[in-house]
Amino acid sequence: MNKDGYVIGIQKMLESYPEFVKDFYFSKVSNNYSYATLYDYMLEYKKFFHWLIKKKILNVSSIKEITLKQLEDLHRNDIERFIIDERTRLENIREGNHLKALHRLLASLKTLYNYLSFEAENELGDPYILKNIMLRVSIKKESDTLNYRASKLDGKLFLGLETNSFLNFVEHDYENLISPRALTSFKKNKERDLAILSLFLASGIRNAELVNTDFKDFELSKRLVSVMRKEGNRDTVPFAPFASKFLKNYLDVRTLKYFADENTEALFLTLHNGQPSRISSAAINKLVEKYSQAYKVRVTPHMLRHTLATRLYMNTHDQVLVATQLGHSSTSATQLYTHIAQSELHNALDRL
Repeated sequence: MNKDGYVIGIQKMLESYPEFVKDFYFSKVSNNYSYATLYDYMLEYKKFFHWLIKKKILNVSSIKEITLKQLEDLHRNDIERFIIDERTRLENIREGNHLKALHRLLASLKTLYNYLSFEAENELGDPYILKNIMLRVSIKKESDTLNYRASKLDGKLFLGLETNSFLNFVEHDYENLISPRALTSFKKNKERDLAILSLFLASGIRNAELVNTDFKDFELSKRLVSVMRKEGNRDTVPFAPFASKFLKNYLDVRTLKYFADENTEALFLTLHNGQPSRISSAAINKLVEKYSQAYKVRVTPHMLRHTLATRLYMNTHDQVLVATQLGHSSTSATQLYTHIAQSELHNALDRL
């Protein structure tokens, strides 16, 4: 989904929310929170509010009727029951570790309660609520070690020469494996798709960051792309030279194939009813999965981000540099790549 899609979705949800949620939303927009993050928050709040009504914890018939006093009067066990029910729901619809989803859920609720109890002010200058029940609720952190997380990425990163081999496969060999019908679609979008794949692998930006990049944010000659990070910060990200060829090829056909003109904001386009429109995150997920599965193993755009980070660390052994490239505020998240690099070193020694 692109920025406009997130905004439309948020506005639709806000119509059925209490005024204090609208206040929260506008406050976070003014603080440069990304629309993707706020959209996810609104979905979590909808889930939470519906649960409170369904379980008759709140005596209201609609979300819009929920009051600040009712949220303030909730008990710790109310929140914990909700988290347990959500964990059960997740376990029933899919396998795997659900701690990340539950942490995101709790983080969104904590952000709302922090706003209501610390940031917002009523006409008297007092906070909207005085008691923040979320301060008493927590979920244990994930216990997976970095070595375990690194092992889960084994075989899913296109390291070393494999980065260029993958792009070369898409450019020259992929078309020999598909049907005539699929070939027509591939040739139509070949330059765009290669530009997207190469930019992921050369910069390490996220899917949402790439989707929301506008033409004005991109400087091919300087090998720079300006993106809005998920924390709401604008960042200028350099990309490796090997992507320049593919990006130039796409820019050469962007007007001809996608009818782009001076009013077309988005950098990466698709055609919708014959009109240029911003490509969606879902479409990018699908094209990355399609090409990577045909090459070796199905991966996501985030795996391409891991690929760039790992290659950068293996070449520099500098966690600060990797964190800067990825837009992280600290090196804690980049420690994973030291473990991946160590695993690759062992594999290389085994081949001697």
